[in-house]
Amino acid sequence: MTPDSFFDGGKYLDIDRAIQKAHQMVSEGAGIIDIGGESTQPGSESVSIDLEIQRTIPIIKILSQELSVPISIDTSKPEVMEAAIEAGASFINDINALRTKGALEVASDLKVPICLMHMQGTPKTMQINPHYHNVVEEVKNFFIDRINICTQYGISHEYLILDPGFGFGKNVTHNLLLLKYLNSICSIGFPVLVGISRKSFIGALLDDPIENRLYGSVSLAALAIWEGAKIIRTHDVRVTRQILTLYDRVMKANNQRE
Repeated sequence: MTPDSFFDGGKYLDIDRAIQKAHQMVSEGAGIIDIGGESTQPGSESVSIDLEIQRTIPIIKILSQELSVPISIDTSKPEVMEAAIEAGASFINDINALRTKGALEVASDLKVPICLMHMQGTPKTMQINPHYHNVVEEVKNFFIDRINICTQYGISHEYLILDPGFGFGKNVTHNLLLLKYLNSICSIGFPVLVGISRKSFIGALLDDPIENRLYGSVSLAALAIWEGAKIIRTHDVRVTRQILTLYDRVMKANNQRE
């Protein structure tokens, strides 16, 4: 619900179009609908609490009554988290991993699933020469630290989901290494969410603009599931669902006659 998100910014500012899109995504196989009111693409500026609430809460109220799947609020602001859960959302997707002042306390009180994402820097600065000594180990240690802090605040482990943050303070090589060794992040023992859909590192590798990154996106989504990811965040629901359904059938095949 923003004018400046990197793929579909501005397309769904009209609430009726946004509602229609959400219903379409569920019909195509989406298991969660993620709603955000602040762009987090590289270089983006933060928006006010009031504006983020204004953009997200009306549609959450409607969709929570109309859809059969959970609604996720994509925010780092504790005030928006509270308003969204009250409006009918049941999942928090936080790119800042509850590091915003007051977020840990609010998340502890709300008692809903929370996705903790790794990000180096802020959306405005994160792609300015990101640097790691060992990106996989540093992201893994970040999650272990955040899990321990969440535990101290009384947040149950059953509510925690981890997102390595592809494209958030990572260059092309960092993203490739995180995907290649994603099983190391999965070995922490929490469900892992992967969001790689249409991202710029795919464009850099394939020399393709955003509108031509579908095949690269779904290929890497299948690889992420192979490595142990449990949730895929995608702009292209139907084709991603098809890819993952086929993967699931292959993994479950056996020699017994059906």
